[in-house]
Amino acid sequence: MASRGGAESRTCPLNPKKHLNFINPEQVFTMKDIGLEGAGVSPLALTSPFSLFTEEAIRQMRAEIFSPVVLQDHHVSSDFASDMVKGFPPSAAPFIHDAWYSPEVLAIMSKLAGIEVVPVFEYEVGHTNVSVDRRYTPGATCTVNGVLNGNGAHAEDIVDESAFAWHFDSVPYVCVTMLSDCQCMVGGETVVRTGTGQVLKVRGPTQASDHDYRGSAVMMQGRYIEHQALKARGGAERITMVTSFRSKSPLLKDELVLVGFRPICHLPELYKQYTEYRLENIEERVRDQLRRIRQRHQAHLDFDTAGVKEFLKEQRAYIDSMIKELVEDD
Repeated sequence: MASRGGAESRTCPLNPKKHLNFINPEQVFTMKDIGLEGAGVSPLALTSPFSLFTEEAIRQMRAEIFSPVVLQDHHVSSDFASDMVKGFPPSAAPFIHDAWYSPEVLAIMSKLAGIEVVPVFEYEVGHTNVSVDRRYTPGATCTVNGVLNGNGAHAEDIVDESAFAWHFDSVPYVCVTMLSDCQCMVGGETVVRTGTGQVLKVRGPTQASDHDYRGSAVMMQGRYIEHQALKARGGAERITMVTSFRSKSPLLKDELVLVGFRPICHLPELYKQYTEYRLENIEERVRDQLRRIRQRHQAHLDFDTAGVKEFLKEQRAYIDSMIKELVEDD
């Protein structure tokens, strides 16, 4: 993949006042709104596009994504997408990692999610999907309906086509950030299947309305919503950064799976980071249970046999799910 950075120096430090431009989304759909009340970790289903990063921040992110050191070691492909960049360490992309771990961005993500969230683990920070339309003609007429091609047809006249098949995400939450200029694009909506089986089409980050396209984002609790992304047409490129989040609290439900990660990840590092956060969750859950047992004893209450047995069963199921996810590399 050729470098498409066109950006400033990679040494630029993150400055939230300079690099963040958060504007609340016009719409926030809840799980109840789409007929899935009670599913998931929090009430959020998905948002409409919202402004998140400034143009200067996007230039810096592109510079790091398309730097030689990142492209050489972290460009991957799969049956679903031919060009992805992922798994780069903080040393290779310090601005990106600082951005997604910054208190300011985490506060925004947590506000939208409805609970306090953190990146699932370092490996997944800044995963980037790259799509380049080699048929695009520079200087093509850009209209309110998209790009007008040489035959006078608009891109939206083409039947909707999915970029990815219907699926559930492997992670609880994703924030999809647009790194490309999308003013001539049409399409790119997110389509979700509601609890009643109906289909709901929601604007994607290519369709921001009241702010610049580059730097816009959407957030979704995709682990519990069947969805697909429709293809966007009309631009020379479509580059999106997908950062995954989970609950910060180890006491909340955690059903993250690795099925979407294994084919495109370095398994030893993926498994290490996955196992670390899971064992830390178990450690905190055990500490919490010990506190509860001791508090009951100090209050002269009987030992909660049923409650402790239920806790142990839940942790056994959690460990069993880990064993299932740690597929040995043949």
